[in-house]
Amino acid sequence: MAIFNRNHLLALIAAAAISGCTTVPDNTGNEQPADNTVSESTGASSGVASGIDDDSMTVSSETVGNGSSVGVDVALSITTVYFDFDKANIRPDAYAALKAHAAYLSTNAGAKLRLDGHADERGTREYNLALGERRAKAAASYLAANGATRSQLEVVSYGEERPAAMGASENSWAANRRVELKYTAVAP
Repeated sequence: MAIFNRNHLLALIAAAAISGCTTVPDNTGNEQPADNTVSESTGASSGVASGIDDDSMTVSSETVGNGSSVGVDVALSITTVYFDFDKANIRPDAYAALKAHAAYLSTNAGAKLRLDGHADERGTREYNLALGERRAKAAASYLAANGATRSQLEVVSYGEERPAAMGASENSWAANRRVELKYTAVAP
């Protein structure tokens, strides 16, 4: 397994953003190409336990979940994990990406990862904050079970406050049911 340093990770993220390997969930919960666009977080600071306000980019890829083998570089470029309606279970299409991030964290003790949990607009504000937290904690538990240490992980919930997509359609709601993986520190 390759060992990545900060320069490798930054180059990987830049290459993924430039190549536009982005997808969004369709109304069946499967990911579909999103016309070479990259979604950005809004940078708003209305979340629970945030303390960090950034405009980092998230990149997702359809290569996970379709049965093909995913290289570590591609898997590390996937920084958004999607969830089914009203669920906090890790879907099988996220396993490879989360395992790659766990491997990176386990070989780079100085790396830190913030997991931002999100929900769609359905449900009360309080319920959606709790659901976003359960989703982020589920992803953190999966990472910890696969080699990351708990001290490298920070869980934050934004509930419905930072939608990735606006609208009252299944496509919009599916895009908003997510956990975003954001490195706050990378190994030197």
